[in-house]
Formats: sequence, structure tokens, C-alpha cells
Amino acid sequence: MLIVGELINSSRKAIKELIRSRNREAIQKIAISQVQNGADFIDVNAGVFMGEEPDCLKWLVETVQAAVDAPCCIDSPDPSAIAAALSVHKGPAMINSISLEENRYEPLLSLVAGTDLTVVALCMSDDGMPETLSERLRRADNLINGLVQKQVALDRIYVDLLVQPVCTDSQSGSAFLDAVETVMKTYDGVHTICGLSNISYGLPLRRLMNRTFMIMAVAHGLDAAIVDPLDRDMMSAVITAQALAGHDDYCLNYLKAYREKQLQA
Repeated sequence: MLIVGELINSSRKAIKELIRSRNREAIQKIAISQVQNGADFIDVNAGVFMGEEPDCLKWLVETVQAAVDAPCCIDSPDPSAIAAALSVHKGPAMINSISLEENRYEPLLSLVAGTDLTVVALCMSDDGMPETLSERLRRADNLINGLVQKQVALDRIYVDLLVQPVCTDSQSGSAFLDAVETVMKTYDGVHTICGLSNISYGLPLRRLMNRTFMIMAVAHGLDAAIVDPLDRDMMSAVITAQALAGHDDYCLNYLKAYREKQLQA
């Protein structure tokens, strides 16, 4: 499973202050720890810095890539901020994300056309969050087809089918899981991704619910996630679920994690 480390996000108060003060060493320490614990991409987000986001994102990309070999997941709703970050990024980045919202779709489609960028395709439109399985699938189809027409390879597309709180709609979890399974079976080569913590919003013992939902999502075909790789319980669940779902030949990844004492019983 592809893991995007979520910790360098300006919505977190501590990270906001590190970006504001340009604390290079602290940001790099966080990036290094995420890679050491299994992150394939490092998410960088500077969304709270209105008017300064492009410069902040450029600084984050340069700071992170000076410390780790992993590429960045450039996390912004602003196409101009993403373009600024790409101007200093070394190698193929991940773009988080393109959606069907009018002010994002065409500018970002032009930005990724014909490139080797990895793209998160967020099933959001100007009508808001999808509420049903059919709505998720319709938006996923529109995004996938639009990207393919712009020469984005299928294996570079990661569809985010949007997790919603189960406390407000008891069917939201199953609708998401069914959508993941359908997309993975329908579009050969396409991936699915999510930041799944929304599932537990408003409920106690959120980490338990998040971890359990991750195991269910892997069983339905989810093959990428935006998570905290320092959460050993979550990472243990991911590694174990991959083995049990048949995505880890001869349990080699599971055994490697065990030998390196990465598994939390």
C-alpha cells in the first residue's frame, strides 16, 4: 500500500508555527521520521497562509526534499500554489488534488496534462460532497476519463471517494467501501486513496474506529492512504490487512516489518 505521510499540514497548530518561523530543522525532522516509518510521499500543506501559500509551499518542498528522498504530495486547492511548488520540486510529485469544482478542474487539468505527475482525483464538485454510491461513481468516472484524455496514465490516478462521518449517516461507511471496490474492479490500473479519519468524527475512541475501517477498506481494494505513519497501531493494521487480503506475496512485507520491530501487537 502506498502511504502518504500527513503530518506536515498547516492546519495543525504546531506545524503552522514551524512554517511561520521557517524552522527548517524541525520540519525536516518530521519528514525524516515519516519516511523511516513507511511514508512513500510526504504531504505538504500551507493552506492557512492566505496570500502566502505559494511561497510557503515552495519553502516546504525545498526543505523536505533536502532531507529525504521521498517525493512530496502537494496539498492545495489553489492551482497557482501547486504550480509554484512544482517549480522547485525534484522528480515526479503527487498533486492533491484535482476535483470537478469549476475553479480547480480546468487549471489543474492543464497543469498535469501529459506529465508523469501522480494525481489525486477528489470526487468533489460544485454540488458538494457525494452522498450515494452512484454519485461517487459518476464523479469518479468523469475525473478518470478527463485525466486519461489529457494523457495522464491510469496508474498515476488515485481516486479519493471521500469518507464521511458514520455518526451522521450510518450508510456512509458502506457506501465508501462499495465505491472503492467498484472503482478497483472497473478501471484496471487505477488506484484508490483516502484520508479516512472523517469516518470517526464525533465519536469516542476515534483511533480504534479509524484502524478498523482501514482494515475493511483494504479488504475492499483500497491501495493508498493519507495517514500518520508514526501511528504504529494504524501502520500495523495496514501491513497485516495487506497480507490477509492477498496483497503481500508470501507475507514478505509483514515478515520484514516484524523483523524491524515495526508491528504493534
